[in-house]
Amino acid sequence: MGFMDDVKEDQILQIQVVIVTFFLVVFPAYFFMKAAATDDVAGMGGVGTYTVTGEFSYLDFASGEEFVADGTPLTIDLNTDSVSEVSGKNIVGVLVTMTYAEDETENSLDPFGAGCATGGFSQDTISGAATHMNYSNSSDGQNQGGSGSHDVTTAWYNSSVIGDKVEGLSESQIIGELVKEDTGMGDYSIEISVSAEDGSTATCNREDNGETVSYTVQLIVLDYSITPYVDIDDIDV
Repeated sequence: MGFMDDVKEDQILQIQVVIVTFFLVVFPAYFFMKAAATDDVAGMGGVGTYTVTGEFSYLDFASGEEFVADGTPLTIDLNTDSVSEVSGKNIVGVLVTMTYAEDETENSLDPFGAGCATGGFSQDTISGAATHMNYSNSSDGQNQGGSGSHDVTTAWYNSSVIGDKVEGLSESQIIGELVKEDTGMGDYSIEISVSAEDGSTATCNREDNGETVSYTVQLIVLDYSITPYVDIDDIDV
């Protein structure tokens, strides 16, 4: 028996074929209309339930390695004019990644030559801050007496409107939470500071004047899509 014969005799299969046909016809038509009306707020969907997906990519902004003295912050001033790829991108934040080791030195004070048998290297705190316009964030990391790394992100988009089921907002309102026109352009300021600690003891002099910090700075780009939410569980077959 062929497929068409099965369709003629199986009512459930008939319903399934209708549903599949509906999605194949209506969804492409919907996306075509949305593409044609992207720049027209009136052509966007009203308040309802949507599925919003987001895909992040990163543009290299700056990188380097510097010795950061204890108590003397390193300031890095940047401007997006130095990044040719920013044109047309939805820049929603900046990411700074820092890695560091331990620059502490030690010298035994033991008159019997026992060396630095007591104590040990103390962990230092490395702080990073990223500022753009009135947006700013900071975070700390420690080298645990050895190596360490951490990052800091400053962002200006609303991550809560990205999800499988976003309710109570119109399409234009969702876009307003994800796109801030030209907000990502202009000046940025990155600051890295070190609070060093030494682990000196009565028989061992340890000295720590700061840390060598490697850093990368990247601009965060968000691409998104918005589609009507469809609850397949509500479709009776």
